[in-house]
Amino acid sequence: MKFIGAHVSASGGVENAPYNAKQIGATAFALFTKNQRQWLAPSLTAEQCERFRAACAECGYTPSQILPHDSYLINLGHPEREGLEKSREAFFEEMARCQALGLDRLNFHPGSHLKKTTTAQSLYLIAESINMALERTEGVTAVIENTAGQGSNLGFTWEQIARIIQMVEDKSRVGFCIDTCHSFAAGYDLRTEEACRKTFEEVESTIGLKYLRGMHLNDAMKPLGSRVDRHAPLGEGEIGWECFRFIARSPLFEGIPLILETPDEARWSEEIAWLKGEAEAAL
Repeated sequence: MKFIGAHVSASGGVENAPYNAKQIGATAFALFTKNQRQWLAPSLTAEQCERFRAACAECGYTPSQILPHDSYLINLGHPEREGLEKSREAFFEEMARCQALGLDRLNFHPGSHLKKTTTAQSLYLIAESINMALERTEGVTAVIENTAGQGSNLGFTWEQIARIIQMVEDKSRVGFCIDTCHSFAAGYDLRTEEACRKTFEEVESTIGLKYLRGMHLNDAMKPLGSRVDRHAPLGEGEIGWECFRFIARSPLFEGIPLILETPDEARWSEEIAWLKGEAEAAL
């Protein structure tokens, strides 16, 4: 079954996110469990966690339909000790918040070397950070999101993601998320059905789709290989409709959250309905 939704607001409390998702016809959703642009946040109370779980149950969402995202400030490959330790503590807290809410995965951008260390060393630090987080939590999978490769950001090639996963000790609790805009910006073509097949075959041979735990469905404002992360509404960017039709209809992407991060929230209901229709057409 296809789980299709969007990254919805949790303003006013995490328990509001499931209701916001339900309102737009989503069968999946993403959320931030805290302000994504601040390092610190009050700990979740037992009452907040219970309200969130109750809201998910009421709206019909299970953990496999939810893809929480961590703070944009975190850099698990930070080359400097102080920055790395601060990022790791924040990441451990994000994982713990997911555990408290009953969620089974946390999506995150892997990190950046900031042009102050090697790619290999930064990838090692990211994997080490994941290992430390998994030791401190239970039941939550660390989900590495591929990036567009802007600046010194890592995780923009399948090989880099595969290398991180290779160094993670508990393979049962590590996975990855494919962002279509990021993939296209990084140089992986998705403009035709044939291009999609080729790209996802490469993902399978390099990383293994068994590790896929979610997707972000975004068209791209910038050309193939631009290394610039700029999202566009579905069908209105450089990628076009065929990619999203392929994903909606393909059996490769069953049972994971397929999340819109397109820029016009007013169109999410329409985009979700279109994706659902394409998925149903394949049945």
